[in-house]
Amino acid sequence: MTTPANFDPRQVPFRLDGSGLPSISPDRLTQQALIDRFAQSAPWVPEFRTEQPFPDRKLTEASVLIGLVMRESPTVLLTQRTAHLSTHSGQIAFPGGKADADDEGPVATALREAQEEVGLSPEFVNVIGTLPHYTTGSSFVITPVVALLSPELVVTANAYEVDAIFEVPLDFLMNPAHHRRHQMPTAAGTREWLSMPYHDAEQERFIWGATAGMLRNLYQFLSL
Repeated sequence: MTTPANFDPRQVPFRLDGSGLPSISPDRLTQQALIDRFAQSAPWVPEFRTEQPFPDRKLTEASVLIGLVMRESPTVLLTQRTAHLSTHSGQIAFPGGKADADDEGPVATALREAQEEVGLSPEFVNVIGTLPHYTTGSSFVITPVVALLSPELVVTANAYEVDAIFEVPLDFLMNPAHHRRHQMPTAAGTREWLSMPYHDAEQERFIWGATAGMLRNLYQFLSL
C-alpha cells in the first residue's frame, strides 16, 4: 500500500476484527496438514483482493513468498523494508517483487526475489501452493506463493532493500483476535485495511496493508 509522506497507519482508529472467529488450531498448522490443505481444490472467495487504487498507474505483475518456517512452532518469515525505497518503504513485507520478463511464472519470481532480498536459497524452500491475486493501491498484482521453509535456512539481508529479517509465530497471525480493521475517509472514498501488530524482543513489528491482507486471506483459506 503506497502512502503519503508522513502518514502513520498506527494513528488511524481501529476496531478489533476477531468477530468471534476461531483461531486456527495447532494441528492444522503442521507440515503435513498445510500440504494437505493446499492439495485440496475446493473453491473459496478471499476477503481481501484489491486496495483503493491510485489513478494513472499501469498494473504490474509481482510475487511474494509467504515462507512458513517449520520450527517446532511454525513461524512466518518477514522483512522490514528500507526507508528510501520508492514503494512500500519502511513497511513490513514478505520477500518479493515485480516479475522479470525471463521469470518462468509467479513461483520463479517469488524464489528469485527471496534469494535477492534475503539470500534464501531454493534448497530450503518447498512450495506448496499459491493464494489468489492481491492488487495493491500502487498497482502491483501480487501472486502470494506459499512455501514451507526448512528451519535450517540461512538468510542475509540485501542492505539496499531490507533493514531487518525476522519471524513471527504463525499461530499469532492465524488468530483473528490479533487482527485490527482500520478505516479512514479520503477524497476517493473510505480507505480500509488490516493491521496485526506484533511485539518481538526488539520492537513492535507493525504488520499492515497488503501484508496483513494476504495473511488474513491465508487465515480464511486454512479455516475452511
